[in-house]
Amino acid sequence: MKFKNHLLPVLAIGMMIFSACNNYEKSGATGWNYNDERNGGFESVPYTEQETGPGLILIEGGTFVMGRTEQDVIQDWDNVPRRATVASFYMDETEVSNEYYREYVYWLERVFGTDYPEVARKALPDTLVWRDRLAFNEPYVELYYRHPAYKDYPVVGVNWLQANDYCAWRTDRVNEQIMIREGILRVNPAQVNEDNFNTDAYLAGQYEGLVKSPLQDLNPNNDTRKVRMEDGILLPRYRLPTEAEWEYAALGLIGNTVYENVNERKLYPWQGHSVRNPEDKFKGEMLGNFKRGRGDQMGVAGRLNDNADISAPVYSYVPNDYGLYNMGGNVAEWVMDVYRPLSHEDKSDFNSFRGNVFQTQQRDEEGAIAEKDSLGRVQLRDVTEEEASSRRNYQKSDNKNYTDGDEPDYATYVSGSSTLIDDKARVVKGGSWKDRVYYMTPGSRRFLDENQRTDWLGFRCAMARVGSPVGLNSKKRK
Repeated sequence: MKFKNHLLPVLAIGMMIFSACNNYEKSGATGWNYNDERNGGFESVPYTEQETGPGLILIEGGTFVMGRTEQDVIQDWDNVPRRATVASFYMDETEVSNEYYREYVYWLERVFGTDYPEVARKALPDTLVWRDRLAFNEPYVELYYRHPAYKDYPVVGVNWLQANDYCAWRTDRVNEQIMIREGILRVNPAQVNEDNFNTDAYLAGQYEGLVKSPLQDLNPNNDTRKVRMEDGILLPRYRLPTEAEWEYAALGLIGNTVYENVNERKLYPWQGHSVRNPEDKFKGEMLGNFKRGRGDQMGVAGRLNDNADISAPVYSYVPNDYGLYNMGGNVAEWVMDVYRPLSHEDKSDFNSFRGNVFQTQQRDEEGAIAEKDSLGRVQLRDVTEEEASSRRNYQKSDNKNYTDGDEPDYATYVSGSSTLIDDKARVVKGGSWKDRVYYMTPGSRRFLDENQRTDWLGFRCAMARVGSPVGLNSKKRK
């Protein structure tokens, strides 16, 4: 009996140790414990689903008929209908507004203004796009971008290159805020020149920042570590949507189907084939901001139909079934794709896109990632043909001309030839306050040189969806 009384505490301690060991998740491949520093410390992070970044809405992917759904009144014959599938992704609820863009330019001036003032100047919208040789638009030249009355209006006068730079900047600011929120970094308003948070530079170990609380490293050789992509804390990149993504999101078939049946064909981002609101309270009012006819920008005084002479605030009008505003009208929008008239016949069925230029990080002779540039960005270079020679899926970095003009003597799309279509021609989607209703059909497309700016063209950002194509709240989740 005395022996048993001494044995009980020993048994209890043993059971506690055994229970603690069982708390570790084991590898189904090797049987070793995950997250256990006593056997190496390989970490398996519990992960639920992707965080929705600021301003974004989840667009559940699927199949749809991409291309012309209305008669081709322009007779370009550049959007032949075909079936395609788009993976789930995120898209901005609205176009990027003047205030959002001013926030970006202000940050550039604060961080780079002393030593590299040209960085902020290069990002500024071209306000002179408002000038018209036979119209008095000087008030918009002076006031549209900066006056608070227009702060919620979509930014215009931004070219394709500037829009891409904004998306890259937004990626870093959102990820920096997440790191601060999670208690890993401190706020550092004194960042200057290359000492600014850049997601790629941080992951490459080239940015320290004001560390508040680094993560514990379960590797027995280290005490602490930085955040890794494997932790699921950092978000994927903000970017421009592809043409297929933009068109799919604008069409919004999620509100037009029963199971897998599309019950009624859509012409516009809303239900029906009319551009006027059928509801009694708003009956007859326009569902988007567009030009109704020659000389008619907004209707008659006392009953301004769309309440907008030029563009309108980004939250105007009824959103489509995904909750996206102004996918028809207000301002047309840049997308990522390089324009080709026959793109719909060439591109892949899944995540259709033309414009890939595959890159890799610049490395030194010893294989280490090269030092970041003077603006704090990791340096990239195009993949060489030698590096891609053994691959089956691509053989060179620049694939903008793939299946469409690879030969040196093929001049139709070569930059500098007489044609306006070259590798700098980028697709523009959607209608604007300056367009007739034809361009409000999601399948319509046109192009503009990536360096050009107009008073009717803006943009919104997108982001890849990782993991499950549906959110946790979806009843269809499996």
